[in-house]
Amino acid sequence: MKKTKIIYWILTGLFAAFMLFSAIPDIICSKEAVDFMTQLQYPMYFLPFIGVAKVLGVIAILIPGYPRITEWAYAGLFFDLIGAIYSIACVMGAAAALPILVAVAVGIGSYIYYHKKLRESSLK
Repeated sequence: MKKTKIIYWILTGLFAAFMLFSAIPDIICSKEAVDFMTQLQYPMYFLPFIGVAKVLGVIAILIPGYPRITEWAYAGLFFDLIGAIYSIACVMGAAAALPILVAVAVGIGSYIYYHKKLRESSLK
């Protein structure tokens, strides 16, 4: 159980950090985030919305005790990443979207260990 919890919190911390650090420029509408969204041809009102949604998702996966909200948060964060991969691949080419796959892999690991942790705690 201890090993599972350690791996879960490491992966979840990395995933949450990635999502949070990608949300902050969106929320404050930094020049880089605006330029990026302009290049992807998204409307600017989408920028703070997706940033706030990411922050709420991060909070939801970090606060224990609410499994249904956690499931929805993981789903939302993965939809965000899948949408980002698709958008970037369509506009800039598939190679430009490859770095996001690292975040997806860490997120999948976090999700898998979230369920392992739940299973192990229910066996006690």
